[in-house]
Amino acid sequence: MRRFPADLLRRFGIRLRVSLCRPRPGDSPVGNAGTEGAGNEEGSAVVEFTFLALLLMVPLVYFIVTVGQLQSGAFAVVGAADQAAKVFVAQGDAGTARAAAEQSAVLTLADYGHPAERATLDISCDRADCMSAGATVTVTVNLTVPLPMVPFGDSLRLDAGRLNATASQIVGRFR
Repeated sequence: MRRFPADLLRRFGIRLRVSLCRPRPGDSPVGNAGTEGAGNEEGSAVVEFTFLALLLMVPLVYFIVTVGQLQSGAFAVVGAADQAAKVFVAQGDAGTARAAAEQSAVLTLADYGHPAERATLDISCDRADCMSAGATVTVTVNLTVPLPMVPFGDSLRLDAGRLNATASQIVGRFR
């Protein structure tokens, strides 16, 4: 078996101790030379890292969750406006068309996890008779997205944003 020179092993040991930030046996810790009762600071970097990680990561995670809520709301209003407009022009009369469009918008918003109480629906036509062939029906959905995980409920309303989307459909000639 081949033996390594003692000088090589000694240099390797010194470099290993330096890279691990460990003092040589018998050496006083750096910065504590000559002081009495100075404690060992091993593990303080872990505590500092944990503290700073929590301090920085909690707001970052909250920001990501809030952006996710806003993105969900954006998808919800676009889908609700589009479906409500399509359902409106497919009905036979204006009364049932409005009710079916509102029900479609509520269902679409619920699919994305947003309550109907935070949304408004506006239906407008370019003619007096919305159900006449060639009439353009425009549906606008507005949604208020609350801040996620706010503990005090509706007593203090904090909103992340207000989103809206508009969709138009033309009433077909043949129904």
